[in-house]
Amino acid sequence: MPQDIDASLVDPYLKARPRLFAVAYRMVGSASDAEDILQDCFLRWQQVQRRDVRDAAAFLQRVVVRLCLDFQKSARVQRETYPGEWLPEPIVLDTPPLAQDVSYAMLRMLERLTPPERAAYLLHDIFENGYGELAETLERSEASCRQLVARARQHVQHDRTRTASNSAAEEAITLAFFKAAKTGDTKTLSELLTREARLYSDGGGKAAAAINPISGAERICRLFEGLARKSNHTLPDRWKLCRLNGLPAVLSQEPDGILQATLLVFQDGVVHRLYVVRNPDKTAHLSDLMQ
Repeated sequence: MPQDIDASLVDPYLKARPRLFAVAYRMVGSASDAEDILQDCFLRWQQVQRRDVRDAAAFLQRVVVRLCLDFQKSARVQRETYPGEWLPEPIVLDTPPLAQDVSYAMLRMLERLTPPERAAYLLHDIFENGYGELAETLERSEASCRQLVARARQHVQHDRTRTASNSAAEEAITLAFFKAAKTGDTKTLSELLTREARLYSDGGGKAAAAINPISGAERICRLFEGLARKSNHTLPDRWKLCRLNGLPAVLSQEPDGILQATLLVFQDGVVHRLYVVRNPDKTAHLSDLMQ
């Protein structure tokens, strides 16, 4: 930010920024779009008469939420015509406000909600805003906000998925799974997948990816066997184990040049869900992790 900007404007914004990003990312499912929204928020903050603002953090949050709601009006239309599966943009959880309830399963579940339901649920159940504050932010009555939260919970309560722990066992299984997938070792793959495993892949029309989810361990094994055959059953030259959205993950530079992020969700010690993000717009920001 320019050095000549009044510190009394910058300081409250910088203090609130980690929380604002956490809200925006959960609202829109994209780190890059969340950053754009925060930049717009700061520009608006510069135009505000400070004497009219009692609580800067609350004010900034209201601005961000309303910008997110506006963004989602066009985003929902675009996602209806999105080529194939739409997956959230994976991120590294490196700030406290992001370190909980931001698993891939949670973000995908939030896509089922209407924008007002999503905002109401996140602000009340995740960020612990009272109904009075929620009503002011969403410009609705408290009764209406209670209904929004209740409807959102109906979708959420049966779908909360534990984010993976930092366990050596899961990291070892992730490594074994990755090597088996890339070499076409279907015997090992079948041992590391639940029978009801499902794979979601997002290429965004910019990279080859499965259009529809692939269900069942047998079909997933066949997919990886075919892909391994095309790459001569070898590992990519560059790859790295990491954690994205709290889950064990692998970043890999694929033979077609795509930087791919593969996130794994475990159930009873084996892989139950796979999220393969190949859309270059959603993985470009992760390239530094490969250094």
